[in-house]
Amino acid sequence: MSQPHILVTGSSRGIGAATLAALTAAGARVAGHSTKAGIPADFSDNAAPKALWQAALDQLDGRIDVLVNNAGIFEAAPIDMDDDDWVAAWEHTMQVNLTASAQLCRFAIRHWQAEGRPGRIVNIASRAAYRGDSPAHWHYAASKAGMVGMTKSIARGYAGQGILAFAICPGFTMTGMAEDYVASRGGDKLLADIPLGRVADPEEVATMAKFCALEAPASMTGAVLDVNGASYVR
Repeated sequence: MSQPHILVTGSSRGIGAATLAALTAAGARVAGHSTKAGIPADFSDNAAPKALWQAALDQLDGRIDVLVNNAGIFEAAPIDMDDDDWVAAWEHTMQVNLTASAQLCRFAIRHWQAEGRPGRIVNIASRAAYRGDSPAHWHYAASKAGMVGMTKSIARGYAGQGILAFAICPGFTMTGMAEDYVASRGGDKLLADIPLGRVADPEEVATMAKFCALEAPASMTGAVLDVNGASYVR
């Protein structure tokens, strides 16, 4: 690809913003998304991913070569919530973190199949997919485990068509969302569980996303890459 065309979701801050910057610096033409900046789309609405995909295609002259699914939410749902509220919190997190990503993966695969050409998917999952998360965040861990399983299924199902899929599993990353969570969980005490002694910078995760999007060899498809300071090793 002389200039790959890439869609990055959740690109207004943190990992998404760093990934958009890294891909742009590498010469890619990138369409960004968030609820307010770039191409706006609210993934709590199940019609939003389709609208986003079409808007990104329009912006990128009808061609998307790489999809980076980064958008996500991290909202507490403690078990002592009202039952209806607890179920609603689960459904909201699953819709935003997993189902919307699945919809975009489906649109991407069908796009590449229709044009008979290869493509790449990079899904930003989480350490929580393997290690789990706090008692108030079962749903977040489950959504990210689902993303890993989806990535592996896509890799196995479409590699023969040149469609590759990778997942990246960050631990804590110094974004606004992570800063609030680190503080709420005791700060230094939480950092003591990370052998590296610090959380990751968004740029570190972006380096991995750029590698998967542009450079990773085809035989790596289906790989899940950890970026967690050795706080969880598999």
